[in-house]
Amino acid sequence: MEAKAAGYTRDGTVDLQGRPVHASKTGKWKACSFLVGYEAFERMAFYGIASNLVNYLTTQLHEDTVSSVRNVNNWSGAIWMTPILGAYIADSYLGRFWTFTFSSLIYVMGMMLLTMAVSLKSFKPGCTNGVCNKASTSQIAFFYISLYTIAIGSGGTKPNISTFGADQFDDFDPYEKQLKASFFNWWMFSSFLGALVATLGLVYIQENLGWGLGYGIPTVGLVLSLFIFYFGTPMYRHKVSKTKSPARDFIQVPIAAYKNRNLQLPSNPSELHEFEPQYYVNSGKRQMYHTPIFRFLDKAAVKDDDNTDVSIRAPCTVTQVEGTKLVVGMAMIWLVTLIPSTIWAQINTLFVKQGTTLDRSLGGHFRIPAASLGSFVTLSMLLSVPLYDRYFVPLVRARTKNPRGITLLQRLGIGFVIQVIAIAVAYAVEVRRMCVIRVHHVNGPKEIVPMSIFWLLPQYVLLGIADVFNAIGLLEFFYDQSPEDMQSLGTTFFTSGIGVGNFLNSFLVTMVDKITRRNGGKSWIANNLNDCHLDYYYGFLMVISILNLGAFLWASCKYFYKRESVEVEEGCVLKMVEGTAIPTPPLGLQV
Repeated sequence: MEAKAAGYTRDGTVDLQGRPVHASKTGKWKACSFLVGYEAFERMAFYGIASNLVNYLTTQLHEDTVSSVRNVNNWSGAIWMTPILGAYIADSYLGRFWTFTFSSLIYVMGMMLLTMAVSLKSFKPGCTNGVCNKASTSQIAFFYISLYTIAIGSGGTKPNISTFGADQFDDFDPYEKQLKASFFNWWMFSSFLGALVATLGLVYIQENLGWGLGYGIPTVGLVLSLFIFYFGTPMYRHKVSKTKSPARDFIQVPIAAYKNRNLQLPSNPSELHEFEPQYYVNSGKRQMYHTPIFRFLDKAAVKDDDNTDVSIRAPCTVTQVEGTKLVVGMAMIWLVTLIPSTIWAQINTLFVKQGTTLDRSLGGHFRIPAASLGSFVTLSMLLSVPLYDRYFVPLVRARTKNPRGITLLQRLGIGFVIQVIAIAVAYAVEVRRMCVIRVHHVNGPKEIVPMSIFWLLPQYVLLGIADVFNAIGLLEFFYDQSPEDMQSLGTTFFTSGIGVGNFLNSFLVTMVDKITRRNGGKSWIANNLNDCHLDYYYGFLMVISILNLGAFLWASCKYFYKRESVEVEEGCVLKMVEGTAIPTPPLGLQV
């Protein structure tokens, strides 16, 4: 209340020097405008590499199809897994701003090295009379060192830039909280813009004007975006960590629950150990309320009245236990996002290789790069985000009274259903491609199938629409449901799910290739896509996607949303749950 009267933010955010910041002069969308500029250029750089990397590996470094798909998936997996380390460093030591700063320099260095690797002749295998040599060990090593330097840099930027953007909105201010409800939609919109430029422009430049120019442009753009980011420094709000080691509770609570395993749980959760509300008022932390899930963890908060030894540590609080429950619950949801991430991995791997076999001519001598079809994923996203935010949400909100229109898990479920439809369409299109191959006797690895590449368009568009629901929904879900001091680390559930999905696809491709080759059999995924059974592989992905959807529905029914106290009006504390606000007795103080 004092902060509000003085014009400061009410969530305790500070400037870079640690001083309280004025709500009217900092944060909100005017601060985020500097951040979304960086995000657009960073995504342009990432998709400029990822969208066409499988083609570079096969045409320039002369890797076979399975190896190139595996290597693209492994690199993409690393890109999405390293944020776990970056988020931990940010939450426990450096904070989001400084972790992002140091990591962005590593990212730029990796982009510069990669541009050198594809530009300088000494770093590329040479060709004589149309016969190209295999890349040497040193050339391969330098190329992959460049790629994985980018992965390390991305580990510190990816989980912190989006959460830093969300930090610019004050949860304690009703107006700013309403603005924040749309933040992740428009944040991802800027990301999609960067991806669109990459898949439409950079991919064409790489294949027709040179790989060096195709990688050099996003490198320069990334450097410029960093200058834009730091120009906005006076407007940024920085959250102060209220816990020295945010991850400590998630070790302490299970240990305490195990030690108390023989104690009886009280029938009333109010008898569990918890601090008085005044403690949370004074400390600035948020109190979380009991949920009836993972009850075995509640034993960590059981009071042992028979124990009089003062040297024994007090039991954990309900808030600590509930924070651990949140992480366990998010892990349960995370597990059922791995298959959808595996489906997404096809866009930059097998979908691209599939496209290279089709008729890509578009009038005259112009040929569409196969990787450019990925732009339709982005276009469908760009069109769907405004429709979702401006029309779908207000329409549904009027019926459900949920500020988001639908709950976070409902949003994910819709996205997963659309994704199942997308992979079913991909299977049907591949079946048709195989029929055309048989009719026209197209068997050579470089022969073009007389079938337009635009047959692949529906599966790209459907995956783009699905991502408006599940990709944005997942990012928002893991940020929103994370414990207060672990929101950077919490969003790594989103990034790591994509990473593990890529590794899983790499594993599946490798194992399917090995198993189907046994005893002289025909591989489902061979170098010659005109003489294999890619349709079988897509059918396999469709089946496991349907099974995974069933697992998601089960996990959603078991999940309980975070319940915490937040003051939204003077003297009125509300228990905030997904889509609802349950009044609790007013304390007259800000919580």
